[in-house]
Amino acid sequence: MTEAPALLRHTPLHASHLALQARMVPYAGYEMPVQYTSIIDEHRTVRSAVGLFDLSHMGEIHLSGPEALAFVRYAVVSDPGLLEPGQAQYSMLCAPDGGIIDDVIVYRVEDGYLIVCNAANHDAVLAQLQSLGGRGDFDVQVSDRSDETALIAPQGPKAAELLARLTDLDLSTLGNYRSIQGRVAGTECLVARTGYTGEDGFELFCAARRAQRLWDALISTGEDLGLRPCGLGSRDTLRLEAGMPLYGNELDRSVNPYEANLGRVVKLEKGEFVGRGALAAVQQTGPQRKLVGLVMRDEAIARHGYPVLVDGTEAGSVTSGTLSPTLGERIAMAYLPAARAAVGAAVEVLVRERPHPAEQVKLPFYRRPKPDAA
Repeated sequence: MTEAPALLRHTPLHASHLALQARMVPYAGYEMPVQYTSIIDEHRTVRSAVGLFDLSHMGEIHLSGPEALAFVRYAVVSDPGLLEPGQAQYSMLCAPDGGIIDDVIVYRVEDGYLIVCNAANHDAVLAQLQSLGGRGDFDVQVSDRSDETALIAPQGPKAAELLARLTDLDLSTLGNYRSIQGRVAGTECLVARTGYTGEDGFELFCAARRAQRLWDALISTGEDLGLRPCGLGSRDTLRLEAGMPLYGNELDRSVNPYEANLGRVVKLEKGEFVGRGALAAVQQTGPQRKLVGLVMRDEAIARHGYPVLVDGTEAGSVTSGTLSPTLGERIAMAYLPAARAAVGAAVEVLVRERPHPAEQVKLPFYRRPKPDAA
């Protein structure tokens, strides 16, 4: 007998995705929209106007109690002790050997700390936090608020204009990696500015039961701004252009932060935390491999898992690759031995058993224009 397929979960906005005729796919245990019209059109909408993403599949875990700060400093590699009220940090939970369990964002909120994790790693992150908290070393409460929380993300250069029509919050004072509590379209939200697309944008955390009203208000209010709902397909191409890692591609338990060019996030000086010993050793010796950017120099497109050749010998593999809608170039990220990682160096990518030329380039591939740029 074969096992019955696991039932896919739905976000609070599932009915809207179906009504918009989105193409739905399984993702991290959920049925999620990969695209509504065209991935390229949705990608370009985020670069030029504003796209709207349903990210309600992601995990939200709240930490509170007298020793919540000491606990989160021990659990993650960054130092949340540096956070001001309303500030956020990009961080990671690592295993004792330094391998990455998940990359997360840590928010300092009014009543403690909020960890936002990837949907595919929700169970692993929750288990890690509960295990650390359950040892009795810290007086902390670990509360999984994922099912009761929706997350809607307007992203793009017109995202601030869109939200300004729906809130009395002064968004001009909300800096990058900051958050503020307030009402958007009459819905109580935690409004954050920590996007994953390379553009300006916001993340709106609200009660799951209020998500539909908020989504509908954003859709109708943004119509004249060129707003489009956007799926996971464009989110992936956008983050790749911006050189942002994706867990399961660039990051996993076999990768440490220094290999992924994320050593800046690790704060060894804060004292003991999970994985510190292993990461301190890597910091001393240097990583054995490094994540690099590649631009293909012919018409081939590098895809996840394709071998990368140095001097004709397989030396690494592609983690992500696509034809960049913004740049018109075939871009990829890959791991190579640290000694062979050098901007400008030539390599080859094996595409359908044939080697194709590529050049190592500096990440990210794309940076958004400065606000005062023409």
